[in-house]
Amino acid sequence: MLLENKTAVIYGAGGAIGGATARTFAREGAQVFLAGRTPARLQAVARDIVAADGHAEVATLDVLDQAAVDAHADAIAEATGGIDITFNAVGFTHVQGPPLAELTLQDFMHPVDAYARAHFIVAKAVARHMATRGGGVILSLSTPGARMSGTGFLGNGVASAAVEAFSRLLAGELGASGIRVVCLRPHAIPEAVAHSHTREVFAGFAQRTGLSIEEMLATHAQTGTLLKRLPTLQEVADTATFVASDRAGAMTGAIVNLSCGALVD
Repeated sequence: MLLENKTAVIYGAGGAIGGATARTFAREGAQVFLAGRTPARLQAVARDIVAADGHAEVATLDVLDQAAVDAHADAIAEATGGIDITFNAVGFTHVQGPPLAELTLQDFMHPVDAYARAHFIVAKAVARHMATRGGGVILSLSTPGARMSGTGFLGNGVASAAVEAFSRLLAGELGASGIRVVCLRPHAIPEAVAHSHTREVFAGFAQRTGLSIEEMLATHAQTGTLLKRLPTLQEVADTATFVASDRAGAMTGAIVNLSCGALVD
């Protein structure tokens, strides 16, 4: 098992990517702690993990509440002896579609502020426990918007670029403590639309094209990626699991491109 005897905390574990990754972490032997804002979704993921003979514990948590995140991380570290892995898969509903002329300052700043705050709060809460233990892995989540140019995703693109820059800088600061920091950059995941905030996010784009969200994504897959498809949830979860494992022990400060060739590094 890739993550045997590891303690992993997944923030946003009730979402599509967070839930899929939590299930895969548990299948690979990790003791998984699920945190998020929606108890019913967290419990559903936990039931799947327990049914497969894994270990999962649930906490309702607002990742923007620094005191609550600190207390949650402290409690896990005290109960288990430390924290080996964290994955910040939290998503925030935000506006996409409007060009600059129609975009309000509030709608532009909301994703930038929310994602930057969430990643700072989580990293600060867990890094001290990882440093005490002599190492750990901090995983974050971005989008191709960090590298793309175009209209309608100004806030998303700046927020994603901020997350990637944060991950690179954090890797430089924490590397001497044995802590690896890696950012995953998947493209839109069609099967996740029904189970995450992305349906609302993509709605603005779809309305402007006159297509359904599903049609819009299918068109982009065929015309905008080298593989003529978009990533699957399991591909993202499997990659996160490998990156979090000791087999990827030489990897830090990296942005993992899971865009199916929409972006070429």
